[in-house]
Amino acid sequence: MLTDGLLNLDSPELAVSLVRSSQTIAALHPKKDPGFDFTPGDLLVERSKDGYYHLGDIDLRLRTGTSGEWKNYSTALARTPVTSLPASGQVLASADLSPTLPADIPLQIIRSWEVDAGKLVLRFTLKNKSSLPVQIGGLGIPMVFDNVLNNRSLEQAHAICSFYDPYIGMDAGYLQVTRLNGHGPALLVVPDGKTPFEAYSPILGRRGSRDSSAPPAPEIFTDPTPRGMTFEGFYDWMIHTKAFAENEWKNAQQWNPPSELTLAPGESKTYGLKFLVSDSIRGIESTLAANRRPVAVGIPGYVLPTDLDARLFLNYAQSIRSISVEPAGAISWHQDAATSKPWKSLTLKGDKWGRARLLVTYQDGLVQAIHYYVIKPELEAVTDLGRFLSTKQWFVDANDPFHRSPSAITYDRELDQQVLQDSRVWVAGLSDEAGAGSWLALLMKELGQPDKAELTKVQQFVDGVLWGHLQLSDGEKQYGVRKSLFYYQPDEMPPNYYRSDLNWRSWTSWNKEASEHVDRSFDYPHVAAAYWVLYRLARNHDGLITNHPWQWYLSHAYETSLAMSKFAHGYARFGQMEGDIFLKILDDLRREGMNTEEKSLESKMRERADHWKQEPYPFGSEMPWDSTGQEEVDAWTKYFGYEGKAEVTLDAILGYMPTVPHWGYNGSARRFWDFLYAGKYSRLERQLHHYGSGLNAIPILAAYREHPDDFYLLRVGYGGTMGALTNIDQDGFASCAFHAFPDMLKFDPLSGDYGPNFFGHALNTATYIVDHPEFGWVAFGGNLSARNGIVRVTPLDSFRNRIYVAPLGLWLTLDAGKFSGVEFDSGAKSLRIGLSAATADTKKARLRIERPARPESAAEYTLRKSYPNERGAFVIPLGDKVMWLELGPK
Repeated sequence: MLTDGLLNLDSPELAVSLVRSSQTIAALHPKKDPGFDFTPGDLLVERSKDGYYHLGDIDLRLRTGTSGEWKNYSTALARTPVTSLPASGQVLASADLSPTLPADIPLQIIRSWEVDAGKLVLRFTLKNKSSLPVQIGGLGIPMVFDNVLNNRSLEQAHAICSFYDPYIGMDAGYLQVTRLNGHGPALLVVPDGKTPFEAYSPILGRRGSRDSSAPPAPEIFTDPTPRGMTFEGFYDWMIHTKAFAENEWKNAQQWNPPSELTLAPGESKTYGLKFLVSDSIRGIESTLAANRRPVAVGIPGYVLPTDLDARLFLNYAQSIRSISVEPAGAISWHQDAATSKPWKSLTLKGDKWGRARLLVTYQDGLVQAIHYYVIKPELEAVTDLGRFLSTKQWFVDANDPFHRSPSAITYDRELDQQVLQDSRVWVAGLSDEAGAGSWLALLMKELGQPDKAELTKVQQFVDGVLWGHLQLSDGEKQYGVRKSLFYYQPDEMPPNYYRSDLNWRSWTSWNKEASEHVDRSFDYPHVAAAYWVLYRLARNHDGLITNHPWQWYLSHAYETSLAMSKFAHGYARFGQMEGDIFLKILDDLRREGMNTEEKSLESKMRERADHWKQEPYPFGSEMPWDSTGQEEVDAWTKYFGYEGKAEVTLDAILGYMPTVPHWGYNGSARRFWDFLYAGKYSRLERQLHHYGSGLNAIPILAAYREHPDDFYLLRVGYGGTMGALTNIDQDGFASCAFHAFPDMLKFDPLSGDYGPNFFGHALNTATYIVDHPEFGWVAFGGNLSARNGIVRVTPLDSFRNRIYVAPLGLWLTLDAGKFSGVEFDSGAKSLRIGLSAATADTKKARLRIERPARPESAAEYTLRKSYPNERGAFVIPLGDKVMWLELGPK
């Protein structure tokens, strides 16, 4: 493939190198950073064999006539030099691809690389050379960029690799290629002409035997680049998919209706993709708009609770011809009065639970698909979650040999039963993310929606299972957390105790001794979070927590935090998922005046932060690359004033957490291996709204509250926060994540490691009030009206105990009590907040007033009326109806 060398070409934004024999991309360098390559050019030699995909290849599924068997074709399968054609004018290179395709293909395919209006364009012209009609039931253009992290250090990967995310939006669709370090430039791939982004199909690895000494023969639609924890795989931009939807994908509900095209004898059709360069990730949408591409901005995103009035802003030069919704009646909408140009505005209302597609057709015929997920009101969805966890998932068996009773245990929704055995023993063992996920979700639900009956069960779990079994209550390893309560030890069990349909021969089936190890740091934050939640409830409410005083819970949270570094120091050097909990515990130690404990914990965390400060990209894990440690690394590097490292961390998060007009990808942090460890369908696959979504939203939203002019942060962070609620079904069951491959496109039936995702939601959920320079007054997490300078907001987020007023940089939080409303006088800069009536367990509200951001000339705010202050919170007696309080500048 490389014997004829390379062909170096030029375009205004990109320097292009082609393999001369195939005219596929060898390298793609942005002029703004010529040392960077968007493609895996450094792997070109080892990837120059048959079966390896490159940018410029094409995949097809065809049949001659109108019936019969489909046949597959790919230019990547068997490389033969293509026939070069004369190039002139805007054409940089052109070739007839016939030599590298089977002789029986009924199409002639001409591919050209061109510069059109200053932009690099890839075009394919397909011509029916046969005497019969040809149906194109599958047409994909492989997207091959350098997401190959194999055998690279974290520093190397962040310097040279990229991730890419799709907006599967039909004619308005695009692919964004963003560098791992989060820096610019970013690459955008958009349709040229009528080339809809109909589906996104993985190019999987070959199915050869691992034991074979000879490599397997090339196989159609596969690539031999090893897929694993450091390589997710390449993807096809699918233009037509009907032949796949009728076969491999027949059991899945596709994002867009599958299509096909029939070419009459002699007829031709041209498809193309255009490559745009954006200065930065935040500049992606402005780059699209500058190139006359449609832009959509959903507020608060693309997850629609049915009680919320959502907004959709559209930017495209053409007027709207029609709008439709699929399924019919899922979303109602009306067009708003004109907003600032060039935006068109709609107000949307979710009406039917589940996936929905809003289809906007413009006057020029361009079709834009915007993908929504309609959920119950947030409050109701989270109430359902608590009920399901404390009933259907509540395991009670006094004779359980593993001491797991009582507890919220892993659940299989497909079978509608609790998972009491799994060969990945932690799944059934109440530890690790996949085992602790259910009880952790229940604890975090109680933080903002405490329910006395559920808390009675939670306390039974803490005293009967967690303390003394999952966590050691005495001995030299006191406060150590076990890897799993469940284990595989057949010589200790009755005959045939373990399920015969499971494979117990792999490393995942820990025996009793291995399960009792306390050296896995990732198990500790779950336990610390449980104690912290109960401390907060015992301290701030009446009668909810009765088994122990608040001091017991805070002390156990503190000791668990220290035990992580003591017993699991190997992994504790990494940032932990849910690691923000340690900062929460430290804050409360300080407020309680527990100075010795505060200084001890702070010292231990400084040791970890000092280590991170020395590393260029300090967020590894037991995996070679991960998207979970960033949350805690950001928290502690900020806390200790290592702002440069916190900025590196935030940039990296934005490199793998996009905002696009699609509920599944918007705010969805990249993750592609945890179905192996926590799902029922165990495979390497892009996971949508796995726990990275909720966790990574924590630092993003914290950064927004410090920089309220950075609207991009709010959109991404809120997308991750809301994404965690799509996992909850209509009965309250919460799945670990959504399967993104087109043969499935559904939530995994195992609850698995959902808990950390809801941890993120619980720490994030809030109502944000924003005065946007183009969109005007908008709310994330509530319904807003603005009239005569008075802005009124009804909070509708799941907890209703946090409000951020962006024009004031003001962060209002309640340790107890609920917000029922907010009124902001934008002229007088005065604020009124409504507190809900007292309940049996919450007779006093506890209000904190903080200023993460300080807009120019904005004063400090406080309550107009004086109230006592305890531990930094104003203590406000509640009445039998809504109480309104006024805040204003000091």
